Amino acid sequence: MSSFLLVSPRTGDDIVAQEYKDFLQATGLSADELDQVQLDSTEDLVPPIDKYKGVLIGGSPFNITDKLHTPKQIHIMGQLRRLVDCELPTIFICFGAGYVASDLGGAVGRTHPEESGATLVQLTEEGKKDPLFSGFPEGFQALTGHTENITDLNPVCTLLATGPTCPVQIFRYGEHTWACQFHAEMNPDSMEARMRFYIDYGYFHREDFDKIVATLPSVDTTYSNGVLRSFVRYCETRKAPA
Repeated sequence: MSSFLLVSPRTGDDIVAQEYKDFLQATGLSADELDQVQLDSTEDLVPPIDKYKGVLIGGSPFNITDKLHTPKQIHIMGQLRRLVDCELPTIFICFGAGYVASDLGGAVGRTHPEESGATLVQLTEEGKKDPLFSGFPEGFQALTGHTENITDLNPVCTLLATGPTCPVQIFRYGEHTWACQFHAEMNPDSMEARMRFYIDYGYFHREDFDKIVATLPSVDTTYSNGVLRSFVRYCETRKAPA
């Protein structure tokens, strides 16, 4: 029986399959342990989650800062809303981080976008005490790519990591809801594949593709992927509330 659920708010069978592959390699889970649901229409729903130990929410090409949200986006964000306060541990990636911050009364803007490629993540004092980051160095590399970013966190959230090019890299809400701006699921190979899918989405200039790809093998994603492995360990050892 699968013990984790991956929620993918994306369009396209190929990218959804690639994302599943990325989460498998980063978490260390087997295909028997990870279910996936795609949210791509106003009919798609997050399934009942009571049988799972934890939920992972992948990124999305949606933007919080778009002036107009389509009915599909509104529906999908409503499905994500159900996961923000659920009793299960959850971790939101990229778009999901912005969504959670905004939903909880924070703000999202375009002050610190990061082009596709490497970024530096630096743990705060609170981050060093968080159970997901036990044994982590104070700073580590990650792969990223986003056009908007969190500009303000509601005090109900705890800032766990920042960085020189993006002020909010990781935060926690409550005891077991985490959100990462960077792509904790990606390694250099999967980053190149993701860039090919979204080559004209504004995450980088098309003419810079080869230059960016050439830098990817030097990026060490041991600890950024380790965030998801730590999340899995946390879920597997956590005592469920009475």
